[in-house]
Amino acid sequence: MSEKQKIKVLVVDDEPDIVEILKYNLQKEGYEVATAEDGIKAVKTATKFQPDVILLDIMMPNQDGVETCLQIRQIPELKNTFIIFLTARMEEYSEVAAFDVGADDYITKPIKPRALMSRISALFRRESKKEQEQSQIKIKDLTIDRGSYTIDKSGKTITLPKKEFELLYFLAKNPNMVFGRDELLHNIWGSDVFVLARTVDVHIRKVREKIGEDYISTVKGVGYKFDLG
Repeated sequence: MSEKQKIKVLVVDDEPDIVEILKYNLQKEGYEVATAEDGIKAVKTATKFQPDVILLDIMMPNQDGVETCLQIRQIPELKNTFIIFLTARMEEYSEVAAFDVGADDYITKPIKPRALMSRISALFRRESKKEQEQSQIKIKDLTIDRGSYTIDKSGKTITLPKKEFELLYFLAKNPNMVFGRDELLHNIWGSDVFVLARTVDVHIRKVREKIGEDYISTVKGVGYKFDLG
């Protein structure tokens, strides 16, 4: 069995035609596929199926994709699952909401299967490169552990969603270096994912709320840095 055949994908959309098209193309590429037609069923299916990737529609009956993503990101066993939002909506707030709750990528409909496969592959390539980095950083009173996606702060364990963790890890790996929003977007989300610059601000705010205000400094008009003091 190839590596691709081991990858499990959950497709969540209330439009049967879209589900069937995506399921057909994913299975043709060797992925193992499960489906759900709304957010409530998606959470139940994801808990049981343990997918590596979730393709998640935003606008669905019973429970929308944003709330569904939020719930899935609270399940420890799914902390490393990639979530790609699928939506026909082009409004900026939809994109911000998607990344705010932990999305890894965002694709607008109509979906081109070949492009979707490329985006999935890109996510795994980036993850593979990150896994080759050192697994633990000890800086100030923090121990940042990439293996468990946790932070130990003076004996207290703090768990961050994947993108918040990666943002903190990247800044801590380069202490006292200032990075602009575009640099952070490129290094954390990748150059092939279109993300608004304000998404970085949202994630920085959330990290500060969880670990404290004394670690990441704002350099006005430039960007952010992990401050050694």
